[in-house]
Amino acid sequence: MNKYEQRIILITGCLMGLFLFAILYNVFSRKIDVPACTPFSTNYEKPQVKKVDSLRYEIYAIAHMWTFEPSDISVPAGSTVDLYLTSTDVVHGFDIARKDINLMAVPGGVTKKTIHFDEPGVYHVVCHEYCGAGHQNMMGDIKVTYK
Repeated sequence: MNKYEQRIILITGCLMGLFLFAILYNVFSRKIDVPACTPFSTNYEKPQVKKVDSLRYEIYAIAHMWTFEPSDISVPAGSTVDLYLTSTDVVHGFDIARKDINLMAVPGGVTKKTIHFDEPGVYHVVCHEYCGAGHQNMMGDIKVTYK
């Protein structure tokens, strides 16, 4: 084995070690919250906002071309929301501004995420997955009101 082959093997080993370190670092040190995916059932076919108690809500949201239902949601500040999201046609995105929430609406599946809204205001929701000609108009609002 000549010196060039040894250098290539050394560089390849270093790169593989760096790659392995990056994977293990991301797996064990970052706290990434992955939303739960629940099996689809007919309970999720009707878009609605259900009040569970004074500060707990369940939102059953449906994404389809080119809208979210319900498109305007209102909850009081300090409330906790269990969001159940599905799609009736193609894959859609569900991005809530100022909350670092980024979900996927997949046909035949339900994505669940628990969100706590502390501050009053309007949180805009947009679709971040291209879903067709009207994609740019696919948006909604979550209004967090004073108690």
